[in-house]
Amino acid sequence: MSIRYLGHSAFQITSGSTTLLVDPFITGNPKAPVSADELSADVILLTHGHGDHLGDTVDIAKRTGATVVAIVELANELSGSLGDAATVLDPNLGGTVTFDWGWVRLVPAWHTAVSPAGTPHTPAGLVISIGGKTIYHLGDTALFSDLALPGQRDRLDYAIVPIGGHYTMDRHDAVRAVELVGAPNVIPAHYDTFPPIETDAAAFAADVEATGRRVIVLQPGEETNL
Repeated sequence: MSIRYLGHSAFQITSGSTTLLVDPFITGNPKAPVSADELSADVILLTHGHGDHLGDTVDIAKRTGATVVAIVELANELSGSLGDAATVLDPNLGGTVTFDWGWVRLVPAWHTAVSPAGTPHTPAGLVISIGGKTIYHLGDTALFSDLALPGQRDRLDYAIVPIGGHYTMDRHDAVRAVELVGAPNVIPAHYDTFPPIETDAAAFAADVEATGRRVIVLQPGEETNL
């Protein structure tokens, strides 16, 4: 099983013959290592519908027939856009969707969200169980104490954490977030895509590793085996 970084907050998770895409913002992403039409997916998971996360979801789902999972209000919008081309599942916060490869649960993230089409909705983090591992993609969030809760229910193996600041928590708050989450392996995201979110990922890694955790800094296009 592997996680491949596609730049910004987008990831490709592969386990056996199953491919998941998280927040596939490819077109217009200056850090994207591929074009959207190069990507395949069985399932697309969305933290929220800001353009830099919703990204190429509709086009990829129409082309591949991938199932899309998004919080209910955003899911309703996407159902209208996709029609019969793909299945859209609509959990709310706390909801779990089960697949033959595992499951995904939506948990709170402190952020704002209105889709490019104007649909207001609540952002989420994603707790993903696949291939015997549990990955917590925090989504776009500020630092808040309930980041500790998912790890009190499930043993978390990996955390994907925004560090860029300005639109999310910065690298300093992200160090505290990592302590709350409790996962032993950490992958930074949502940084260096645009000038307002440029930051020092190496300094973040050093601060986190001083707490005894491992940080995997992936360049866009790189992957790590789990």
